[in-house]
Amino acid sequence: MPLLTGVFIIASAFVTAAISGVFGMAGGLMLKGALALVLPVSATFVAHGLFQLVANGSRAVIHRRHVDVRIVGLFALGSFAIAAVVGFITVEPTRATLYLFMGLVPFLVWIPDRWLRLDAQRPAQALLCGVSVTGVNLTAGVAGPFLDIFFVKTALTRHQIVATKAATQVFSHIMKIVVYGAPLLAVHGKGLPPLWVFAVAVPLSMVGTWLGGFVLDRLSDVNFKRYLRLILTVIGLAYLVQASRLYALGS
Repeated sequence: MPLLTGVFIIASAFVTAAISGVFGMAGGLMLKGALALVLPVSATFVAHGLFQLVANGSRAVIHRRHVDVRIVGLFALGSFAIAAVVGFITVEPTRATLYLFMGLVPFLVWIPDRWLRLDAQRPAQALLCGVSVTGVNLTAGVAGPFLDIFFVKTALTRHQIVATKAATQVFSHIMKIVVYGAPLLAVHGKGLPPLWVFAVAVPLSMVGTWLGGFVLDRLSDVNFKRYLRLILTVIGLAYLVQASRLYALGS
């Protein structure tokens, strides 16, 4: 891998981890798109899963006193169940289709609250959250905006939302690494970044997550949701434009 490509991946991991540290998502969506610019599609799933596992894991640790353990436990159960199914039927999307999926996912945050009655604090819906969110993560590569739908109706604070979503995503990304990583290991990790990229990017992702926490402390609950929707919309539009360009080129 060229040095410039490795530096680009490292910088992307740091910046997007900081953004996720503030909003609990959006950063992962940005990172996935960045990786898709320089890596094979299957490798983006694994690399993204590894980076986001660290980012979400460290965020969950930093805010561990705010984690809703019951929600996380039920989510994990659903996540394991759907991964066992998808592992047998996974079909790798084209680069254009990947950007299309990623471009559509952010607009889920604009679905009117009254249309959905989802609440992750309800046991059955926490389990459904694990199944559906991990399922989307295994196909589109990202599912943060979809996960957010299950938290809109909860009575959780912004700190509880960020912490609990981070903890649930740990399991979702583990499933992504397992499902897509196993075939790559069979060909000696073909397409994945070299170890030195992960060695540098992983600790920097943790630093980015820590720095993002300072910004989170200074945001109000109202501005937290307002800025998140704006950022996700811009990202979604950018990915749809990229998907259209790739389809036009036949990529």
